[in-house]
Amino acid sequence: MTIYFYGAGEVPYGCFSNFSDHGFDLDGLWWSTSEHYFQAQKFKGTRHADLIRRARTPLRAAELGRDSSKPLRRDWERAKDDVMRRAVAAKFRAHADICDILLSTGDEEIVEDTTTDHYWGRGRTGNGKNMLGRILVRTRSQLRAELAETPCGDGRRPRR
Repeated sequence: MTIYFYGAGEVPYGCFSNFSDHGFDLDGLWWSTSEHYFQAQKFKGTRHADLIRRARTPLRAAELGRDSSKPLRRDWERAKDDVMRRAVAAKFRAHADICDILLSTGDEEIVEDTTTDHYWGRGRTGNGKNMLGRILVRTRSQLRAELAETPCGDGRRPRR
């Protein structure tokens, strides 16, 4: 059975959304959501990145991150998948409750159920790349492997 998610308020899988209210520490800073982290990394090292980090909501962070008047970092297309992997992993490592939800999905496929994003979700045709879903599946596998060393949400970073 494929697991579909989209909105942060959906139970139980809304926590898979980058808009879910599950903050974490990464790169020495606090991020309110994985959306904040992802959008800010487009402008890493600039004042605009800090503005995004401090945005009141993930929607505002997304709006600021999509501001076409600001130049993206040169390597963004190569870096964006790794940025998303880091954000998702940090989020699920920081919160035992959502770590448990992710692990409870077993070996099921996870799909971001959006018709507007062909790259991160399933897209309009249903044949999108679903990169966010794929990253969640990969994170689930990594968490399983790390669980014996460091339980999710205990505040320590798992060994790499």
